Amino acid sequence: MPIRVFTLALAAALLTPLSADAQIYAWRDVNGTLVLSDHKLNDGALTYAVPDAPGIRAATPLAESAYREQFEPLVREHAARHALRPELVRAVIQVESGFNPLARSPRGAMGLMQLMPATAREMGVRDPYDPAENIRGGTAYLRALIDRYNGNEELALAAYNAGADAVDRHGKAVPPYQETRDYVKKVGAVSDVRTASSPRMRIIYKTFEIVDGRAIPRYSSRKPATGTFEIVIQ
Repeated sequence: MPIRVFTLALAAALLTPLSADAQIYAWRDVNGTLVLSDHKLNDGALTYAVPDAPGIRAATPLAESAYREQFEPLVREHAARHALRPELVRAVIQVESGFNPLARSPRGAMGLMQLMPATAREMGVRDPYDPAENIRGGTAYLRALIDRYNGNEELALAAYNAGADAVDRHGKAVPPYQETRDYVKKVGAVSDVRTASSPRMRIIYKTFEIVDGRAIPRYSSRKPATGTFEIVIQ
């Protein structure tokens, strides 16, 4: 079914009167956009853009499978560039946005990998709703967090959700926030999440290339023949 037809059908279903034991919840978010859901959502819940209906957002993503296939080349490209497992990147995108490039959370996180404005600026992302820029910035940020926690993907994911300061304040452990713990579990349900003590861990070599006066990190599983490098664990 074409996305446009599916969208119109969904909108019709959402706006059609339901039986007494079912209910559609509708409200305006902080931006004044109409949000529709078949269940109550908390203040921090993600909402998703509805194709062909810019004034409406939904509680669940649409056309996830079509988006997933469309962005697979970008996932593979940037996962390889940052020595990340593609399945981990896919899992983060699925949990963060449901592969919706126009997703925006009530807190202001944007795009496929739900970059906060400060993170987007830090990663040099000019347009967080551009899939290539968003995945580039999101994978670079995820790689930096994995390096920070010595290859522990669980802690990196917790920091991706709650911030590295929160992880550090709690003794470099997953913070006792229900949202963060649920987030790590959701990603883990899609992709096996590894810790630094995993028997399957591997050594990754990190080097730097100067591009336009900036040091750009490069990663490889092969030890560089010349030059200086850092070792990180994955």
